[in-house]
Amino acid sequence: MNKEDDCIPYFNPEMENLGREELDNLVDERIKYTVKYAAENSPFYRKWFRENNVTPADISTHEDLLELPIVTGDIIRNNQPPETPDFRFKSVDWKDVYTVHETSGTSGVPKSFFLTWEDWQRYAQKYGRSFVSQNFNEDDRVIMCASYGMNVGANTMTLAARDIGMAIIPEGKCTFPPRILESYQPTGIVASVFKLLRLAKRLRKQGIEPSETSINKMVVGGESFAEESRTYLEEVWDCPVYNTYGSTEGTMCGECKMKNGLHVPEDIVHLDVYDPHKKTFVKDGECGRIVLTTLLAPGEKCGSLLLNYDTEDTTVVMSRDKCECGRTHMRILNPEREAETYWAEGTPFNRVDVEKGVFQRDNMEYLTGEYEAFLYGETGNTTLRVSLECEEPEKCDREKVQENFLKSFLQYKPGLQDAYNEEGFEILFNFLPEGEMEFYKVKGRPKRVVDRR
Repeated sequence: MNKEDDCIPYFNPEMENLGREELDNLVDERIKYTVKYAAENSPFYRKWFRENNVTPADISTHEDLLELPIVTGDIIRNNQPPETPDFRFKSVDWKDVYTVHETSGTSGVPKSFFLTWEDWQRYAQKYGRSFVSQNFNEDDRVIMCASYGMNVGANTMTLAARDIGMAIIPEGKCTFPPRILESYQPTGIVASVFKLLRLAKRLRKQGIEPSETSINKMVVGGESFAEESRTYLEEVWDCPVYNTYGSTEGTMCGECKMKNGLHVPEDIVHLDVYDPHKKTFVKDGECGRIVLTTLLAPGEKCGSLLLNYDTEDTTVVMSRDKCECGRTHMRILNPEREAETYWAEGTPFNRVDVEKGVFQRDNMEYLTGEYEAFLYGETGNTTLRVSLECEEPEKCDREKVQENFLKSFLQYKPGLQDAYNEEGFEILFNFLPEGEMEFYKVKGRPKRVVDRR
């Protein structure tokens, strides 16, 4: 870690500032080795190459990857127990496995992943770069509200903190008592947007103003969110809030302090963007699904290697030019889950679009930010019912809130706007007191938008 430049510090300055040509050449070198490693060590990929008439030695550049088939989550599930007697994506012997992990299972049977100690070091490298780019250093004390367990996020960030020299307070959730803030004077928190908003509300009820605590920066992740909700969170806590995107499958991207897109650690994970409808990869600036490939330096091992893995999350490559922070690795838009995209009257919208409508700044004079929405009906007669939690329902300017929501939600959706004007698409609003949302009664991770058609 380089501390010479206090304004723009780097965790790994040599790699983070690598020129584009050098970076592309490094990626090609690692792709060639990674494919060779897959052919020699992964039961799945040995068979996959053979079935798709692929000669591993012919794959030597990032352009070559674009010619290979896409691997989906279902393919992973179909190549592990109980579907198969062993884990065909495991690419090391059991003696080299350091930890075993699973995805959340929200979209089906959890996918299993195996990490070597080298994998942990690579994961920590990703998070370390992100933390340092957000001005975290050895003077910071950070409350970790991400859960510790079968997922990798909290554990990886804790390992990265060791490399930076900052202290972690491993709460694992945001329901910690106020004395944690008072006693340890933490400078940062890692959590989701809504956990941090709920924490702020709880503190205020106990007479503590969030903006007057020792917290001076936050990292949010775990779910996509609207820029408006992030802006409101920054206002509540009076500090910068940085976005991060990670997964058990091996990706990890994070905003630097410029907050102009999430940097992808291109030397450790390769990212392409794919349009599943056109069955082709798209150009920078166009939206599509994130497709990941693990990148290994020659000689490294990997517990669960992935080539051309479809995350089913969508993004746009914003730029491959040098960022104002000095880093040269590509930047992407905040990814959204395609599973949270819904179609109404021939037009798609995402849960984040609903959230954006909720968090219009004037609305937050009345709302807590908690919301849920339900889709009903059929084509030509579709209803979206939006429930909004109010601080004081009887004092809420409902007409203003509805107007702000509609203006935001329909702004870039001419199909829905036309259907709404012609009464083929109806939006109903339900204003509720605190604690009466349906999702409060749901165990686990609740859905904010539910399609009941």
